[in-house]
Amino acid sequence: MAADEYLNDIELADAVEAVREGLATAAARGSGKAVRFEVGDIHMEFTVEIRRDVTGKAGVKAWVVDAGVEGTRSRGRTHTVSFTLKPKNAATGGHLDIHMDDEGDSSHFTDAGS
Repeated sequence: MAADEYLNDIELADAVEAVREGLATAAARGSGKAVRFEVGDIHMEFTVEIRRDVTGKAGVKAWVVDAGVEGTRSRGRTHTVSFTLKPKNAATGGHLDIHMDDEGDSSHFTDAGS
């Protein structure tokens, strides 16, 4: 399969990052609003294709496959991955609310163990 056929694929990590960014944007937009939403568990399910890095770097990556494209690829190469995310407020460790008193700072969202 030619490399340009994969241009529409999304790496699994990028799909999860898009959800994180969407939640941060929703929280910022909710600033000053009277109604607050608590974010519950987020269940995600993707059809992924596992591919070895062809540039010579070690490792493999999971790419989210477009549902319309899946049928054209070998079913032996695609897998369904599902998981549940439990979003937490990075500063407090508590539930994440889609509402903030100010826009805050999302630079520490990815800090592990801080």
